[in-house]
Amino acid sequence: MGNPFQDQLLKAGLVNKKQASKAKRDKHLNRKKNKGEVPTEISTKARQEQAAQAKRNRELNQQRDKEKRQREQKAQVRQLIEQNRLELDDRGEAYHFVEQKKIMRIFVAEEMIEQLSRGQLAIVTLDGSYEVVPAKVARQIAERQKEVVVALQKK
Repeated sequence: MGNPFQDQLLKAGLVNKKQASKAKRDKHLNRKKNKGEVPTEISTKARQEQAAQAKRNRELNQQRDKEKRQREQKAQVRQLIEQNRLELDDRGEAYHFVEQKKIMRIFVAEEMIEQLSRGQLAIVTLDGSYEVVPAKVARQIAERQKEVVVALQKK
């Protein structure tokens, strides 16, 4: 039960049996090969969608990494302040400093006022309150979050 057109060509003597079977085999292989293929229009669209999805994923990963670095920096700043803050003296002298065009004050020991003025100590903010830390620590904090350092005198 072959192809009627092929049978006619064989009977007419235009092709031999070997050529007819080769054509049949080639046709079968082409069908088998094309069965798994997606038309090129669809495959290019799919590739474009994959590329767009990969780009979105990269952007999201970059954003997550940036947010993670910011959280880590905030945690490092908090840790630096909490480990290095000096005790404030409520009964001590008032030290005045400027923050966002406002004059603020904290009460510290008399020797701390001198060190603040000389740039050996600095004032930083943590959770809305002010803390005094050594200048070296304040510079480390400024590298991570500049806005946290409120008052640091230049030497």
